[in-house]
Amino acid sequence: MTATIDLTGILNDLGPRFAVGAADRDAAAEFVADHYDALRERKVFSALVPTELGGGGASHSEMCAFVRGLAHYCSSTALAVSMHQHLVAAAVYNYRNGRPGQKLLERVAEKEAVLVSTGANDWLGSNGDVERAEGGYRISARKPFASGSPKGDVLVTSAPFEDPKEGWLVLHFPVPFASDGVSRAGDWDTLGMRATGSETVILDGVFVPDEAVVMKRPRHAYHMAFNVILTVAMPLILSAYVGVAEAAAEIAQGQAAKRVADPVAPFQLGELTNTLTTAQLALDAMIGITNDWQFEATPDTANAILIRKTIAANAVIATVEKALETAGGSGFYASLGLERLLRDAHGVQFHPLPEKRQQQFTGRLALGLDPILDTPLVPVKAAA
Repeated sequence: MTATIDLTGILNDLGPRFAVGAADRDAAAEFVADHYDALRERKVFSALVPTELGGGGASHSEMCAFVRGLAHYCSSTALAVSMHQHLVAAAVYNYRNGRPGQKLLERVAEKEAVLVSTGANDWLGSNGDVERAEGGYRISARKPFASGSPKGDVLVTSAPFEDPKEGWLVLHFPVPFASDGVSRAGDWDTLGMRATGSETVILDGVFVPDEAVVMKRPRHAYHMAFNVILTVAMPLILSAYVGVAEAAAEIAQGQAAKRVADPVAPFQLGELTNTLTTAQLALDAMIGITNDWQFEATPDTANAILIRKTIAANAVIATVEKALETAGGSGFYASLGLERLLRDAHGVQFHPLPEKRQQQFTGRLALGLDPILDTPLVPVKAAA
């Protein structure tokens, strides 16, 4: 169905407003709370929800373009928003393919609920302590890198549980931030992306009813659900970082134009353009693979996304570093904004999968093995 939300118009309206004060928020590691209020008012958080469920009906590619454009104005807002949107995007895929997802989508559409993810940090093993309780479970855990948590409504997370019959499982479930035992650590003070509010969320004996558990999977094993999650999430997340690289390139070009007599400047700008184009091409290829949810959720699809994620991530970092060189000494001043973008860009390497883990995934898949070799860490005994 035709989308009922104009993301381009919203970007053109809110983007310039979001750019104001970006340096101050970065310096103070201050979450972009007012940006979330404005986005909620414009129903951006429900933009991907299908119209028949009360949402805006935007396509996955349209949201990637929105996030990418948003990063030109405020990279922290763009990245934090992408974390919410990738959870919605996965639910849309599941809904369209006869899997659970409709209930979550309806909640987002009805209340413009902000979803907060901890999945990438938990990965296959997850973390936390789980005890069986009457009608559900008691969960205690610390969940870092929860972007947008100061404005979060629902934490979408997981925890390991040793089932008496099935052995070690990972339970996946949503937790309302209003639940008893949920708090935030206030610990987000980092190199870059300092205004994303990616605090550690603390769960202290939080009750999760049986009916809230949406998936159980074997612990430390690659599950087919990740084929969906990786395929929809990585293009959205990398859209934020490619937007950062584009913003850095714009600054660098402006500075290079001031020293056109320098014979090195055109060469530097040419190198910069090549690295930026590499990032853009890799991102466009990722968006094409996701194809507005028209993809086969297989390890081969996830692998294709992850390869391109590594290519894009490396090119993003190379672009912002080349932008600093191209800008010259002026780029070293915080007032230009380039050093902030450089710090923000370096966050891209930590999203799944980091380069060496992606290469292991790809190589194992090529050999016909399970794509992930994930085993619990075993303490190394000291030599006698």
